[in-house]
Amino acid sequence: MGVSSLVEPDAEGVRPEVRRGVQERRLRGLVARLLAAGGVQAARLREVGVVGVGDVSVDELWRLPFVTKQDLWEHYPTGFQVDDRIVCIHGSSGTGGRPTLVPYTAHDVDIWASVMARALGGAGATSRSLIHNAYGYGLFTGGLGVHHGGMRLGATVLPLSGGMTERQVRLIADLRPDVLCCTPSYAIHLGEALRHNGIEPSFTVGVFGAEPWTDGMREQIQALLNLTALDIYGLSEIIGPGVACESLDSQGMLNVAEDHFLVEAVDPEGKPVPDGTPGELVFTTLTKTGMPLLRYRTGDVATLAPPVPDSPRTLRRMSKVLGRRDDMLIVRGVNVFPTEIESVLLADPRVSPHYLIVDDRRARPELWVVVESPQPEGLHRNLTEALRERLGITCKVLVTEPGTVPRTETGKARRLARWDEGRPPIAGLT
Repeated sequence: MGVSSLVEPDAEGVRPEVRRGVQERRLRGLVARLLAAGGVQAARLREVGVVGVGDVSVDELWRLPFVTKQDLWEHYPTGFQVDDRIVCIHGSSGTGGRPTLVPYTAHDVDIWASVMARALGGAGATSRSLIHNAYGYGLFTGGLGVHHGGMRLGATVLPLSGGMTERQVRLIADLRPDVLCCTPSYAIHLGEALRHNGIEPSFTVGVFGAEPWTDGMREQIQALLNLTALDIYGLSEIIGPGVACESLDSQGMLNVAEDHFLVEAVDPEGKPVPDGTPGELVFTTLTKTGMPLLRYRTGDVATLAPPVPDSPRTLRRMSKVLGRRDDMLIVRGVNVFPTEIESVLLADPRVSPHYLIVDDRRARPELWVVVESPQPEGLHRNLTEALRERLGITCKVLVTEPGTVPRTETGKARRLARWDEGRPPIAGLT
């Protein structure tokens, strides 16, 4: 990979000790806002003895209380809002019909545009780029996050949103965009549609996120679309996409915009883990004003690392998301992340990137892995052995014809299904 220029050198390339001072000031500003607003976070701060900004520091962040998704649900819809100068509201879907709504001030939108411009610039986009934006627009933050950042960068943004693949293929053929932004699963779908129509992709780089994906999926996308595939991370509760993003020179990890979002990794008990150890990501929004959050537990599991040595970017980095705490499967006493299974599947060139994992809970717990392949000879045996070696358990492997596993036209791919009773979630299971 090449080296990309810094969009905001004073933020991305400042000496870490200088940034640390910025973080300290901004953390105290956040605590001051929370204490002044009252509410859940203020009460919890006072419970642990924080009554003023002098009672907090970055070094002792670990002693401050967490916020969880459950907290946001219990105080839905606006219980964590602390500023009434709201200009827009975004959100994400939730289980049991409980969405998470996030109010943004104009200041928050400005921060969002800034970190997204950095992310796109780190990926190699410039003011001369044409960005094909196939993330969904609406309550979901993906589409508008890329849109804000692309415009801040001075690039041209093509706001396709998700779906309508035939139209997307036509516009790629006509306009020849150089940057693709969408979910990795839709990148595969779009690449297959381009190939079916005999159209050579024009992209040089793609920025893909909104769902966990492995380096095996990266290789598949790069081969299909002839581009450099980079990962982006974000969540509505923190800002949306742009919390962290891989750059051309970040050595496969994602640079965290840590002047705005202080990052930690913790174990299941909430204790900090050292760099390189998988832990649940926890973010503190240092500069947000509409719905600032102190130590928000994301449920996403990743590792943290210092900046690349001697790199112009001095930001801490996070790995690709290894999985979600609540997506971890426990099969006969063994902990399994779906991304571990994907790594095994996509290491075999005969396997299509379309697959489904079925957590069968009808009787004795079983794990089904449904894959597509035009070359099924010996694949069942090979995958069964490879999965057993990687996971330590035996999975039931079903090899099917191409086109069996449902595709996604919009949004995130369905990679995991649970089977408690009744008909199987896909044909062929017994």
